[in-house]
Amino acid sequence: MSPEPAADPGARPGPAGSPEPRTPPGPAVPVGHAPGPRSPVRHAPVRHALGRISSAVFLALVAAFFALPMLWLASAPFDAHPSITVSVPEFTLANFRAILDNPYAAGSIVNSVVQAGGAAVLVVVLAALAAYALSRVRVPGRDVLLYVLLLLSSVVTGTAAMVPIFELATRLGLVDTHLGVILVVSGGLLPAAIFILKDFMDATPTSYEESARVFGASPAQILRHIVVPLVRPGLATVAVWAVASVWGGFLMQYILLRDPDKSPSAVVLFTLYTEGGQPDLPLISTFSLLYSLPVVLMYLFVSSRYGFRFHGGIKQ
Repeated sequence: MSPEPAADPGARPGPAGSPEPRTPPGPAVPVGHAPGPRSPVRHAPVRHALGRISSAVFLALVAAFFALPMLWLASAPFDAHPSITVSVPEFTLANFRAILDNPYAAGSIVNSVVQAGGAAVLVVVLAALAAYALSRVRVPGRDVLLYVLLLLSSVVTGTAAMVPIFELATRLGLVDTHLGVILVVSGGLLPAAIFILKDFMDATPTSYEESARVFGASPAQILRHIVVPLVRPGLATVAVWAVASVWGGFLMQYILLRDPDKSPSAVVLFTLYTEGGQPDLPLISTFSLLYSLPVVLMYLFVSSRYGFRFHGGIKQ
């Protein structure tokens, strides 16, 4: 009988106790060389970085495209010879002296403040009262009525209704008056303002009003001390929107006002041309800068005061 071969000490036993043959080692891999093709995971950071760089470049180009008009508006008033291109200005203050010598420039800004401020106050007050009534009083078809008013205000614009508006203003003696402009532009802004404020009124809890009513508060006191503090951000938003809409308005003011001393800035800006009919760029750029400052200051004030935050003034 022949002797059995000696078992390999490194072999693992099989299921029946027999030793399992050891797998022969493969060829040695040199240090520093990958055993196979490079994994695509290693390219992910590179693609991510290239995507971020491309997005940043695209956003920078878009921002520069929209910033060029603002850059021209900020530099052209201080340039002795402004043009339609953005360039290093030849610094001068003669353009400001020239625009102040215009007999209608300074007064037109005051007229714009009067008309825009009056329209904003009227729109905010009337829209707040109407939105509160539509939000609290259960009237059949109130939502349909609100949507119909909003639709009609969008379809029947001021341009389409100019003839009957002018006829009505003539019969009421409102032509060539600030009051006529304020009433006409406020009527066009009211439907949208009511629609915006109604959402704010619907979001305010009625528990505060019920508590005040239990202690004997009148409806006017509830509206003044409870509802108005809760919807202050909405009132500020509507006020800024109304001022901006009236401030940049041209057609209504141009038709209803005949006296140049009562014309707003948007109408006076239309008259800044040379004797040859060419736009006077030094005067237009300077007056445009002065014309835009009140709206920018108003926005900064309201933003710092309320921040356009959509929450109320009573903390829970």
